[in-house]
Amino acid sequence: MSSNKKILIIQGNPNPTSYCSSLAKAYADGAVQGGAEVRIIQLHELSFNPNLAFGYAKRTELEPDLLEAQASIKWADHLVFIYPTWWGTQPALLKGFLDRVLLPGFAFKYREGSILWDKLLSGKTARLIVTLDTPVWYNRFVYGQPGHRAMKNATLQFCGIKPVRITNIGPVKGSTDTKRGKWLAIVGKLGNKGS
Repeated sequence: MSSNKKILIIQGNPNPTSYCSSLAKAYADGAVQGGAEVRIIQLHELSFNPNLAFGYAKRTELEPDLLEAQASIKWADHLVFIYPTWWGTQPALLKGFLDRVLLPGFAFKYREGSILWDKLLSGKTARLIVTLDTPVWYNRFVYGQPGHRAMKNATLQFCGIKPVRITNIGPVKGSTDTKRGKWLAIVGKLGNKGS
């Protein structure tokens, strides 16, 4: 891995003692060992209103923590989102963060008189590390992976971020310490490779 790769980890579980926090640490440790520069955003530590109250009809000023988050997103070559699947998609805290941060003029720009848009975050890559209590195969074949498709296709790729790779961790519910340790090792290796 290139020693100057810049990686931003965004941990989206609102519970600070969650397994997602352990996964974020494992990825970060691996990335630092691989020579990357790493920043971590723990969403539960930020102070912001997750509700984009007026959509894009009226400007809502960004809180200092969100301005810092935008600066880190611009800084990064590679974005890593770590979060649980709740009700088929991401937690409200992460959804609200994306609503507030990925704004027109920052993440994308609609073209005047066109249905097309400019993807302002092109050149960046991403990985989703997503925990599930549902078996991975069930989420894929029965539910159709709605959360994965929303994040990968309708959010990150919409803004020009690609490729977006996905690592499923689960089912976490009922998993043993040994199994969780193996998942941490897998995530640490991903971090070490900067992928």
